[in-house]
Amino acid sequence: MSATAAALLQVALLVATLAVVHVPLGDYMARVFTSTRHTRAERAVYAVGRIDADSDQRWPVYARSVLGFSLASVLLLYAFLRLQDHLPLSLGFSRVDPDGAWNTAVSFVTNTNWQWYSGESAMGHLVQMAGLTVQNFTSAAVGLAVAIALIRGFTRANTDRLGNFWVDMIRATFRILLPLAFVAAVVLLLGGVVQSFAGAHDVTTLSGGTQTIVGGPIASQEAIKDLGTNGGGFFNANSAHPFESPTAWTNLLEIFLLLVIPFSLPRTFGRLVGDKRQGLAILGVMGTLWGAAVAVASWAEMRGLGSVPQLAGAAMEGKEVRFGPAASALFAASTTSTSTGSVNSFHDSFTGLGGGVTLLNMMLGEVSPGGVGTGLYGILVVAVLTVFLAGLMVGRTPEYLGKKIGRREVTLVSLSILTMPALVLIGAAITAAVPSLAEASIQEAGAHGLSETLYAYASAANNNGSAFGGFAAGTPYQNTALGLAMMFGRFVPIVLALALAGSLARQHPVPASAGTLPTHTPIFVVLLGVVVVIVAGLTFFPALALAPIAEALL
Repeated sequence: MSATAAALLQVALLVATLAVVHVPLGDYMARVFTSTRHTRAERAVYAVGRIDADSDQRWPVYARSVLGFSLASVLLLYAFLRLQDHLPLSLGFSRVDPDGAWNTAVSFVTNTNWQWYSGESAMGHLVQMAGLTVQNFTSAAVGLAVAIALIRGFTRANTDRLGNFWVDMIRATFRILLPLAFVAAVVLLLGGVVQSFAGAHDVTTLSGGTQTIVGGPIASQEAIKDLGTNGGGFFNANSAHPFESPTAWTNLLEIFLLLVIPFSLPRTFGRLVGDKRQGLAILGVMGTLWGAAVAVASWAEMRGLGSVPQLAGAAMEGKEVRFGPAASALFAASTTSTSTGSVNSFHDSFTGLGGGVTLLNMMLGEVSPGGVGTGLYGILVVAVLTVFLAGLMVGRTPEYLGKKIGRREVTLVSLSILTMPALVLIGAAITAAVPSLAEASIQEAGAHGLSETLYAYASAANNNGSAFGGFAAGTPYQNTALGLAMMFGRFVPIVLALALAGSLARQHPVPASAGTLPTHTPIFVVLLGVVVVIVAGLTFFPALALAPIAEALL
């Protein structure tokens, strides 16, 4: 079988598997967030936390709950990292420095999982399990809760209530993430992923040298790392490490885990708004953008532009050599489309065009399909902008799902869309413009060095976590600055999305008329996709022209 045929086969198998689970998983998640029953475990948590599970919250209260829970999580994880040398199963590792602990705590609480460190040489087992992995669950659950709250803004009328954050977050954790992660961890364990409490072992290599091998509770972290679109690996090599992904089918399974919840949430959206066609329209945009990214990245890496890659048959530098460049390109396009950051190859070694695809995926706002929850509420924000622009074209007051889009809604949408580009461009500009920062952080001169800097801040502000490896991020300045980019990139859009939900929920629905733009048709799918691309293009084209585009043309 040719390399091209094998690449097409693995993409077809992945798409078919996602299609099989799309309806049942999407419907199940809709039932989870509309159920009036609380399980025994949930009631126990409510009792301990003194939570009134049957109360509804106004959007400011919902937002304060999100922020308060996240702040407490940052503080607890920061303390955990600073006290690592006093904890069991620390494997002899020292405490994490203050700037590194700040960066890591913010990273995992914001679902970014940016890693300036090598996991196997910096973090003990207890910190990995009870600190980092726990945040993999809760940060993904927060994203799901916010997405559901925004959907309620469309479905509720004449009210200022959006539901209960604590109930939404706990249900997302107990009923969705924990069961799916448990099954995924068992399957990964059967596939050869390591799960133990073993420390470091020195082994003799075939050449007679000595190599240190570290074990640990890897399968359990690997499952939620991908399922929750988190991305933080147990090892520095992430999913390229054979202990995290031993075989070709575990590699494909991990890509499936990246995509399964984000691609199923449009079905949940369609069910909750009472029109499955609305979910299909959102799915169509997400799927088209993801498919285009996979196609271009795969072509660029398999074609291997340049004399040396062509002689080798592909651009193999930095790739997952066990599975070939197509598997690396598929993983890279999927992880940067879903705000995951998990990697099985070295994005810094991709061709100029292939690396540009991974960067553009994040600059789109990671709505193709985006992270768990974040992708859905992100693309719904862009959908509101799309119907507003369409309304301007025909001279009518725009409406989306029976709610009028006025000045307040457009203001909130505009602020949300502008947050990420502002963080990326300002952060990258400061690093590139200050000589001392540029010298300490940027290892490559010219266009590729700028690509590394843009990638770092795009990854942080989009809560992705992957990186171009040539960027030196583990300095006190970059740990602090990237931590701020992660925090504002996560919580400013969340607060604005909840404010938008509150504004929509207060409205009285208006019936569709002859002038209402249908938002479930192929025309709207095309229009929404074009708006996503144009907004990113107008914002980032100058920067992209100076970095990956210039590099690809050299």
